Amino acid sequence: MRPAARVQAAIEILDEILEGAPSERALTAWARRSRFAGSKDRAAIRDHVYDVLRRRNSCAQVGGDLTGRALMIGLLAIQEADFEEIFSGHGYGPDPIGPDETPNLAAVDGYDLPDWIVPELRQTLGADFDAVEARLKERAPVILRCNLQKTDRTEAIDLLAQQGIATEPHPASDTALTVTQGARQIAQSEAYRTGLIELQDASSQAAVESLPLKDGMRVLDYCAGGGGKLLAMAGRIKGSFFAHDAIPRRMQDIPARAKRAGIRARTVSQADLKSTAPFDLVFCDVPCSGSGSWRRDPDGKWRLTEQDFNDLLTLQGKILREASQLVAPDGTLVYATCSMCHSENSAQVEAFLTAEPAWSLVQKTQWTPLQNCDGFFAAVLRKH
Repeated sequence: MRPAARVQAAIEILDEILEGAPSERALTAWARRSRFAGSKDRAAIRDHVYDVLRRRNSCAQVGGDLTGRALMIGLLAIQEADFEEIFSGHGYGPDPIGPDETPNLAAVDGYDLPDWIVPELRQTLGADFDAVEARLKERAPVILRCNLQKTDRTEAIDLLAQQGIATEPHPASDTALTVTQGARQIAQSEAYRTGLIELQDASSQAAVESLPLKDGMRVLDYCAGGGGKLLAMAGRIKGSFFAHDAIPRRMQDIPARAKRAGIRARTVSQADLKSTAPFDLVFCDVPCSGSGSWRRDPDGKWRLTEQDFNDLLTLQGKILREASQLVAPDGTLVYATCSMCHSENSAQVEAFLTAEPAWSLVQKTQWTPLQNCDGFFAAVLRKH
């Protein structure tokens, strides 16, 4: 496909998203009905769509409207693209720019965020708010985690280089590698297939590294999802590992991932939790706004409503109370989110400690994109 045809495809996909289709579903549906498109075409179109979603407000202001075409006009103006070449009407590309479609870069005003979330983020980020908001408009780095049960970072760097994947150490964690070249080859690499490395953001790895993990522990990932945090913990110690999720189908990939990583992990149903408890450490990466990972899921910030946010706050408090009942005496409870919102993070921990005097705060840490990773929060709590 020519660049202009890729832009036209992105316009059509953006129109579907604006009509309510989730971004991943719209991209997948387009790819299925467009078998002529190669992998490079699909990747380029995906980049266009996600670049727009990261800065949707700005693109709409520059392009003059909230349509797929106006958004792409806005994005390409911001990127200083050649409009005459792309908007020529030739080669399945978009029609030429009309007199009422001239982009206006001076029109940009405000932030590429829902207005209601801005006070929440300001409360957490303070003077860093503007810098973090600017980072959220950029593509997130590709980060790998080295499985310490099978390799170390130096060995992984060398093996990946042999397979055409260039990496460098990430300062946030001793297991983290930033991919600088060859990211699209990771899933087919021997290092990935044999469980030496996994895709995982550096902030999540840093959170796991900060935990008081010891050999022989019984560890529960209470909101396990795909099991990334559980695998990261199991990569550091030899112990007994358990995964639970309120929606069991989210855990369907854990057995295969655990086998590839060379660890054993048992999934536990809600009915079996009490009989399996207590645990030395319970990790709760609770459902949240996802504001820390909006570079990776920019569609999420436009779909989240203020009512959704308030419902999440209620759910987070409930999960924290439930999970605390599963911790052994002198055990550890970890409350984590991929959020940068005070109400979801420190405020939740403070409310829990006020209501539960048997618990105390050991440490809490907030990561942001300014550290070249996703936004993430983790509080380590100790039961007396």
